[in-house]
Amino acid sequence: MQFATIGILLIALQLIFLDYSELSFWLLLIPTLAAVIYQIWWILPYTRIYPPEVLQTMEDESANHLKIITANVLMTNKHAEKLIDLVGENSPDILVTLETNAWWENALKKIEKDYPYRMGCPLENLYGMHVYSRYKLSDCKIEFLVENDVPSMHALLTMPSGQDIRIHFLHPAPPSPTENSASAERDAELIMIAKSVVKSDLPVIVTGDLNDVAWSFTTRLFRKISGLLDPRIGRGMFNTFHADYWFMRWPLDHLFHSSDFKLYDMRRLSRFGSDHFALFTQLVLVDPQSKSGMSGLTADKEDKKFANKNMASEDVSENDVPNHRQ
Repeated sequence: MQFATIGILLIALQLIFLDYSELSFWLLLIPTLAAVIYQIWWILPYTRIYPPEVLQTMEDESANHLKIITANVLMTNKHAEKLIDLVGENSPDILVTLETNAWWENALKKIEKDYPYRMGCPLENLYGMHVYSRYKLSDCKIEFLVENDVPSMHALLTMPSGQDIRIHFLHPAPPSPTENSASAERDAELIMIAKSVVKSDLPVIVTGDLNDVAWSFTTRLFRKISGLLDPRIGRGMFNTFHADYWFMRWPLDHLFHSSDFKLYDMRRLSRFGSDHFALFTQLVLVDPQSKSGMSGLTADKEDKKFANKNMASEDVSENDVPNHRQ
């Protein structure tokens, strides 16, 4: 979006200040225009002029509703009360917190009475994670799928209707000079999850901070391999990072789900001291007859070849992912 905006401004300046009769004008304008079109092509699906990938519903049957808040808290952020207020205002059925350490675990004890089912992995390396749930969690597992200090969480969630849901919480490490020189580790973790859920006989939800934008090659590959849907398509970007800079924000916190759900509500919540905004998503479990009309991206041979090569390079397999089956 930032590149597209800069490109549009540059085109405006070219039209105002350059001479149309000069060849140099066209040699500047045409490549700039092409660059703008290319950028818009990628972000267009995350605007309201694009058809939604996930159907909207106003179904009010509470037994099939699931409200989730995904929040990267920023480990050094000490404004836990602000997050607790957001939880109180929005009353999620599930709260997943990322970058939570022992301090945060202690600070969030105030909400534990409302969330009897919990998973915790407090760490001091920015990859701690906690899950708080009103609904029953079973077969809970904390795994270090690719890197020894980067956890993920996996569980079977039982809805009030009795339906079991396979749910995965992720926060893979990004490529950076201080962590990973390339994105292979992050990519491998996403591909592992994708391949493990594609044939699931249960409804699936995957959420977390994926340290990648929604339209990137890696995130699109995850969607292709997994078959999961993105409720932001046709609705907006829901940029969650960076909370401090309105002009430099990207969608890094994600929620993807199987076609067993429709969307009731999705919104970015107010600031709570972190460099991320929290993401609120409310899904509704639908009957099988209502699943028609919703489909996502599909993988071709090259996508599958790349996915297999990436996992082989990290010596991991989709069989390493906890596999909850009915």
